[in-house]
Amino acid sequence: MTCSIRRALGVAVVASVASGTALVAQAPAPPQVSVGALVYTQYVYQLKDSLNHTNSFDITRAYLNLFGKFASGVTARLTTDVQRVGAGDNSLRLRLKYAFATYTPQASPLTFKAGLIHAPFLDWEEALWDYRMQGPMAMDRAGYLSAADYGVGVDGKWGPDKINMQFTIVNGTFYSGSGGAIGDTKDALARVSVRVMDTDDSSRVGGLRVTVYGGYGRAPTGDRNRYLGMVSYRSKQITLAGEAAATQDGILSATNGHVYSAFGVYKFPQAKAAVIARVDITHKQSGVMDRQNRYIVGASYQLSPNWRLLADWDYANYQTDALNAANYAMRSQALFQTQIAF
Repeated sequence: MTCSIRRALGVAVVASVASGTALVAQAPAPPQVSVGALVYTQYVYQLKDSLNHTNSFDITRAYLNLFGKFASGVTARLTTDVQRVGAGDNSLRLRLKYAFATYTPQASPLTFKAGLIHAPFLDWEEALWDYRMQGPMAMDRAGYLSAADYGVGVDGKWGPDKINMQFTIVNGTFYSGSGGAIGDTKDALARVSVRVMDTDDSSRVGGLRVTVYGGYGRAPTGDRNRYLGMVSYRSKQITLAGEAAATQDGILSATNGHVYSAFGVYKFPQAKAAVIARVDITHKQSGVMDRQNRYIVGASYQLSPNWRLLADWDYANYQTDALNAANYAMRSQALFQTQIAF
């Protein structure tokens, strides 16, 4: 075999190997899929129910999360939520909580999303409080906000997370409502949170923050507007937050309400224990004596990285004797709750 033939064969082999390597390099990365679950369990004892002291064990929530990460900055999430049906039916039902796709352009601070998506405020506040297993946040409990809704949105973060922003356009019926034909029922919702002082917690809810939220909606029944301001402080040991909200509902904003909430968490140094406290004040209609004050105190223990325990007292007091009497049995509750993540 001549030298020229051997050189030609060598070049061909090298070219073939290089071509195969290039094809492998150009092949898209396989999707990354992960599965997780979050379960809240509860035992409740009605302290004021002097006749029967009603008490029960329950599963208050069970979430199954499916996450997908794909090429070109695309991700997806599917979350199912198990809860009580209620209204005489004590069985558990399965429903969608989140079902959306996101797209983040390369090196962009913005993420675009569509589907059954996070609403801007409640998911963020629950991450700050970090004790959703105890019960809903004040604006959620009053029926003014939800964690998810059907629509489109954009998230942004800069700094990293010195500025954290969310904006959505959604149906306004919450994820428990219909995603079908809603007429002109649409809401524009936005939240901006700015970290004005750093702490040892650099997450999206960490540091000393000023947060504002606004929701503007027009439904067939009239206005559906929400305005909220919050100041919060979070380090690895301490969480403190206070918020004030105004609401407008109905034709020409006939029903104006106010919600105030303050909460705190103290984690004992070099320990797995913490204490929590919260106060919610809800006045759903101006000029009507319907104010409700709710007080929550408790202690938690992180038994393992996957299992947290919480013992707490939940007490509600109403503005009038009639409301106190109507809600007498459930006004004072002792609870033992757990959060299981896997």
